Amino acid sequence: MSTPARPANRHHKRPRGEGQWALGYREPLNKNEENKKADDGLNVRQRIIDVYSKHGFDSIDPADLRGRMRWYGLYTQRRPGIDGGKTAVLPPEELDDRYFMLRVRIDGGRLDLDQLRTIADISNEYARGTADITDRQNIQLHWVEIESVPDIWKRLEAVGLSTTEACGDTPRVIMGCPLAGIDAGEVIDGTAQIDDIATRYIGDTAFSNLPRKFKTAISGCTAQCTVHEINDIAFVGVVRDGEAGFDVWVGGGLSTNPMFAKRLGAFVRPEQVHEVWAGVCGIFRDYGYRRLRHRARIKFLINDWGAERFREILETEYLGYRLPDGPAPEEPRGGRRDHVGVFPQKDGNFYVGFAPRVGRVNGDTLHRIADIAERHGSRRVHTTVEQKMVILDVAPDRVESIVAELEAADLRVTPSTFRRQTMACTGIEYCKLAIVETKATASRLIDELEARLPDFAEPLTINVNGCPNSCARIQVADIGLKGQLVVNDEGEQVEGFQVHLGGSIGLNPNFGRKVRGLKATAEELPDYVERVVRNFEKQKNDGETFSEWVHRADEADLK
Repeated sequence: MSTPARPANRHHKRPRGEGQWALGYREPLNKNEENKKADDGLNVRQRIIDVYSKHGFDSIDPADLRGRMRWYGLYTQRRPGIDGGKTAVLPPEELDDRYFMLRVRIDGGRLDLDQLRTIADISNEYARGTADITDRQNIQLHWVEIESVPDIWKRLEAVGLSTTEACGDTPRVIMGCPLAGIDAGEVIDGTAQIDDIATRYIGDTAFSNLPRKFKTAISGCTAQCTVHEINDIAFVGVVRDGEAGFDVWVGGGLSTNPMFAKRLGAFVRPEQVHEVWAGVCGIFRDYGYRRLRHRARIKFLINDWGAERFREILETEYLGYRLPDGPAPEEPRGGRRDHVGVFPQKDGNFYVGFAPRVGRVNGDTLHRIADIAERHGSRRVHTTVEQKMVILDVAPDRVESIVAELEAADLRVTPSTFRRQTMACTGIEYCKLAIVETKATASRLIDELEARLPDFAEPLTINVNGCPNSCARIQVADIGLKGQLVVNDEGEQVEGFQVHLGGSIGLNPNFGRKVRGLKATAEELPDYVERVVRNFEKQKNDGETFSEWVHRADEADLK
């Protein structure tokens, strides 16, 4: 792979203390930067194969264990029995278990049956049956031992899958609409652009040392299901003078400093997408802030520069040509920005989207999904950015049967709002950053709300996160739940959540409203959510969304 030339003419003023390479500041300013300078993260693969897998966990260099192994999708998982109060207190070696989470990279969310069954087999043989579908279309496995990793890689790579740069300070999985190429209403099919970037740049040392992670979305979906507003870079399908192409957005991200992406206002033709992507990624690499980890995302750079200056640098220093101005995307289609249910494809077949519980499946369930798809003539099962899955290419006369089989497996094609729109991050069960449990809590919440509010049918997103980092996108949820320890009525410190209300993306984007003192214990969650949803039902105007209601409601009605 070729390395793009680094531009020589750079005179943009920014204090060297931010650690920007483009300004000549190459000395590492924190431990992460020191580790990356000492050895590129991609180089750890051979050590895993030759040394660590043969000599076991104790042979792993700490700089690889808690750093470079992420370049291949490997994180140590949390040692069982450590409560959330110790998350930020204990040193890493006490939080680390001797097992790993392994993230399988699924660009565009696209899986064929051989790939799905391979993941299922790996889950059952090496990961105690675990498998979680993430909100970035990946599948995560747990309980993986270092000795197993080379064989897992061999099996994945034999069917065209990989864990390369699934984590780390790298270009992570490229999100895409799971219906790309088959949706009759799509503006443009972004599949070729996803493949082009993945082939050219993933695993390329030109982009394997970024200041922080770099998240990409490419889609022409009319539902705008890849949530372009909160990605580091996103290409959104638009039409300019009769020509289909992409509008480019840069600098979205949540965590503890949420920011929406900014439009550059440029029209990108399909054949230019990989060049523009490499240019934006190159700006991040060269101008990104490396001094402080919490300011090392591209959102801080574009927030300081502004979209106009960012586009000027992109065009003059990285592309070498001007991009034409282009239109903004149309508003996303109304309702839910997902693909759950039965809908026609443009070829006369149907796709069937279904909802596991908050993304939690297992090896046997993945095998069952593959078998159901195959029995109904499909060879493709795709993942979504809402922790759901979609079976493609179902003939009209097979739809009724496949829906019945999926529903019988508790894979709901016609789920309640609560099953359909509740997401949860990994939580304290496996994650070393988490403070509270999430998956089981969210699953219990779904059951309770379905029983208490069986007729509620409005769109309502409930996103459950185990810490402030917002992997489950709490700030843009109708009800965002941020895990923390709270004091219950007996004065005991227990697992609970700070509540964010009324977050949204799309037509009226805003971050959730924090009501002073609004917290709930995990045990109180069903009562709280039921109460606020009933208040919404009583007070909402015709056509008013939950988010719109929240931003005009009295605080007493939100508590």
